[in-house]
Amino acid sequence: MSGERSGSGVRVLLADDQPLVRSGLRVLMADTPDLEVVGEAANGAEAVRLAAELAPDVVVMDIRMPEMDGIEATRRLTAGPGAARVLILTTFDEDDHVYGALRAGASGFAVKDMALDDILAAVRVVAAGDALIAPGVTRRLIADFVAGPVPAPERAPAITAREQEVLTLVGRGRSNSEIAQDLFITVATTKSHVARLLTKLDARDRVQLVIKAYEMGLVTPPR
Repeated sequence: MSGERSGSGVRVLLADDQPLVRSGLRVLMADTPDLEVVGEAANGAEAVRLAAELAPDVVVMDIRMPEMDGIEATRRLTAGPGAARVLILTTFDEDDHVYGALRAGASGFAVKDMALDDILAAVRVVAAGDALIAPGVTRRLIADFVAGPVPAPERAPAITAREQEVLTLVGRGRSNSEIAQDLFITVATTKSHVARLLTKLDARDRVQLVIKAYEMGLVTPPR
C-alpha cells in the first residue's frame, strides 16, 4: 500500500502477529466510512517501518509480537513530534504489561473482547487527540501499583486546588462529563482544567495524567 492519503478518514495501521485478528479488524474497518486501513504489520519492527512509510494517524498495536514487542514499538513510534498515536489492543487477561505500554507513550488501551463498536470508537477517540483506557485496565493499573513498590509521591507543580481535584478524578478513571457532575461545573470548564493540567504536568494525553495522579499520591491503590 502507498502512503498517499485517499480521503479525510482516520488512517489506521494494524500491528498484530495473528493474521486472523488483522483480517477481522480490516474487514470491520472496511465497512466504516471514516476509518481506512493503510497497512498491516506482523511484528513491532515492521510496524515502526510501515508507520514511517505510510504516516498513519493511529497504530492499533498488539503487545506480544515477535522480533520487537508492542511496548518497544510504541516507544519508538511516539518518540518524535507529530508521531502516530498508538492504541494498544491486546488480550487483557494474558498480558502483564499494561503499565509499561502506557508509560511507553500509548494513548489508549483496549482489549480484544470489547464490543466491535467500542473498538472502533476507541480508534476514533485516540485519533481525535484524546486518550482512552478501558474500564478493566484502570483496575489493572491499580493492581500493578498494589503488587509492586509504590513510588514516593512526587512534589506537585503549581496546580490549583481545583486542578488537583480534577486530576484526582481523572486518576480514578472518571470521564469529563462525570467530573463535571462530581464537581458541579460545566463540561467545558472541566475540559479547560484538563488542558491546563496537560500543559503544567508536561503530559502527552489523559493516559499520562492518570499515571501522574498515581505518582503524585492523589489516587491511593486499595490495600
